[in-house]
Amino acid sequence: RILTAFTLAVCLSSPGKAQQQCTNGFDLDRASGQCLDIDECRTIPEACRGDMVCVNQNGGYLCVPRTNPVYRSPYLSPYSNVYPPPPAPGPVPNYPTVTRPLICRFGFQLDENNQCADVDECASDSHQCNPTQICINTEGGYTCSCTEGYWLLEGQCLDIDECRYGYCQQLCANVPGSYSCTCNPGFTLNDDGRSCQDVNECTSENPCTQTCVNTYGSFLCRCEPGYELEADGVNCSDMDECSFSEFLCQHECVNGPGSYYCTCPSGYNLLDDSRSCQDINECEIRNFTCTSQQTCFNIPGDYKCLDPVRCEDPYLQINENRCMCPAENPGCRDQPFTVLYRVMDMVSGRSVPSDIFQMQATTRYPGAYYIFQIKSGNEGREFYMRQTGPISATLVMTRPVKGPRTIELDLEMITVNTVINFRGSSVIRLRIFVSQYSF
Repeated sequence: RILTAFTLAVCLSSPGKAQQQCTNGFDLDRASGQCLDIDECRTIPEACRGDMVCVNQNGGYLCVPRTNPVYRSPYLSPYSNVYPPPPAPGPVPNYPTVTRPLICRFGFQLDENNQCADVDECASDSHQCNPTQICINTEGGYTCSCTEGYWLLEGQCLDIDECRYGYCQQLCANVPGSYSCTCNPGFTLNDDGRSCQDVNECTSENPCTQTCVNTYGSFLCRCEPGYELEADGVNCSDMDECSFSEFLCQHECVNGPGSYYCTCPSGYNLLDDSRSCQDINECEIRNFTCTSQQTCFNIPGDYKCLDPVRCEDPYLQINENRCMCPAENPGCRDQPFTVLYRVMDMVSGRSVPSDIFQMQATTRYPGAYYIFQIKSGNEGREFYMRQTGPISATLVMTRPVKGPRTIELDLEMITVNTVINFRGSSVIRLRIFVSQYSF
């Protein structure tokens, strides 16, 4: 079947001109000043020839076959002058009504209901997309695109490296068309799949044996006082405070779980500072076993029961601690005139040099002078006499003495009188009780 179409024309008006001009297929109506369509089927003789029928169009006309059942023209009617007048006097022929053919624009086609429907180029595989691309149907056409995770470059879909653009807060692994986010140890991935949340290990699992302190991305273990963190950073072991210093306790340090305590030896009490020891004066509190004839003498950490002084012949007892040898007694000629008994105590390991005892004459005679010396008991040379004045001297300890120990020294004061040609001596018999401890 043949359908002949002629180009349509539109009316154009030129701004600024007094008279309009119409394109082909239109004629200016002077009354209204509008371009009106020219009915070529009326004005053009034999516009269509043969078995063709003229159908006027806006700005043109169509020649369609008389037998075309599709196109129906509103211009065709039994009374229309389109058709050539029938020859007289014969009967008027009965021609079929001609309808306008339906033409669909590009990308559409007639469906079964004779309507223009969109052509799905993607479903019909009539598209020109690259194999790496995907086809997306649009109204009247299609477009070529890439799946998520790819980008179009020169007709090819290339994988997008999301890790380059910081899609993940911490760790990122790129995969074709996508990416995967993970977190460092100590963090957990949030529901958005990109950001990381700190894990509070102290509440979730508490890996520490004692105190757990959460930090950003990790945790720290702390130990209670008296404990120290082991090399694994998790467990706590008891701290032996006693091994740190020998000055924590005055006597003995006893380590315990997480702490320590001090003890004192027998004969001492622990003071309120929990480290110092104080001597118990057994003689004062009468916690001793001396007889009624003995005298209780307290020493650091202990006590001694002293027997009464007994003067040996030829000495006579002057008082409870002094003996005298009478000058008229021939047996006293080479003996000290008096022997005075004295007792003192001293802690073990006392620092040296140390002045521990002072000795002096009670009477000074004209023309006399005095010599002081250690007569006996100084075999270890721990002491010496230092004269501090005309009639006095001091006993000095030069070497530390460890206890428990009892030392007995005879300190002699020699009196020399050149006026009357006299030489005599007096002795202090000093007994030193050295305690076992240094306090």
